[in-house]
Amino acid sequence: MQKKKNLLGYSLDSLEKFFIEIDESKFRAKQIFKWVHQKGILDFDLMTDLNKDLREKLKKIATLNPPIIEEEFISDEGTKKYLIKISSGSMVEMVIIPDGKRKTLCISSQAGCALQCSFCATGAQGFDQNLESDEIIGQLWLANFKCNQEDKITNVVFMGMGEPLLNFNAVIEAAKVMKDQLAYALSRKRITISSSGIVPNINRLNEHVDVSLAISLHASDNKLRDKLVPINKKYPLESLIESCKYFLEFHNNKRHITIEYILIKNINDSLEHAKKLVRLLSEFPCKINLIPFNSFEGSNYERPSSEKINRFKFFLKEKGFITTLRTTRGDGVDAACGQLVGNLSKSIKGKKLISHRSL
Repeated sequence: MQKKKNLLGYSLDSLEKFFIEIDESKFRAKQIFKWVHQKGILDFDLMTDLNKDLREKLKKIATLNPPIIEEEFISDEGTKKYLIKISSGSMVEMVIIPDGKRKTLCISSQAGCALQCSFCATGAQGFDQNLESDEIIGQLWLANFKCNQEDKITNVVFMGMGEPLLNFNAVIEAAKVMKDQLAYALSRKRITISSSGIVPNINRLNEHVDVSLAISLHASDNKLRDKLVPINKKYPLESLIESCKYFLEFHNNKRHITIEYILIKNINDSLEHAKKLVRLLSEFPCKINLIPFNSFEGSNYERPSSEKINRFKFFLKEKGFITTLRTTRGDGVDAACGQLVGNLSKSIKGKKLISHRSL
């Protein structure tokens, strides 16, 4: 028997092509799009503007299945972490971070990660598989329609498990659904794809979808970055910086790229490191997000002192960079940056769990 197609992850263009292929009018795509992504309806029988014959036809060849929420954990400050089971049975994690009227969803694009960044719990777990587009957009669907949110998600960051640009096609398809006015209508400012530096796909990004870009940098010279972010050996800083400039030139240099920099005690937190960072980033407009390291079991790295963190931050601000210090969120549910695997993997026996990458 032919496997049913999961339409949840189809962009509007893809859905229109699907209906043409089954000899139906393509305007049906807009109808289903609204039912699913605006109203949260997944049952074809409840889609009352589809005729009965079409509903029966769709039930035989298609489905609308999001991933499954296995566990929910809530911290004292309101951060919510969800353990999500995808179709293969593997587990990934998503996090909802409330901040006043702003509700940010941090989603995963892969189960595990192959990049093996030395400061990251996910990298220590290894790579399992890419998520399908329905498993990616399904996280946003769950957050809006199944997680008892009083308000809908306002921002999405691809900063969960995995390297988004190594799952390029599925991530792009999901981002198109997020942006579509008939679905979630999120602007490009409200969708951020974070990459550790997959240069060829950074260069392709503008051709496929208009979103914001963040770079997980964490070092300002190749020697140190080779150690912290091993993909740097393949795509060194020189090529990464050129790809960032190319991304911005496409938009007439009217945007910023967010630079993510995890501060690790006695590794990359000195004033000399800050000076090198200033020289490296002076070539294009960017804002810097400093993230104090969050420890996890098996890591030898430590968080710097508050004094060193603030000195690093103030130096960058004095040099004219927009610099923010990431407020640690989700510690109470092991949902802070790079942290999500440890205690959770011990508490849920018999379930295949791979950790979160970075918040």
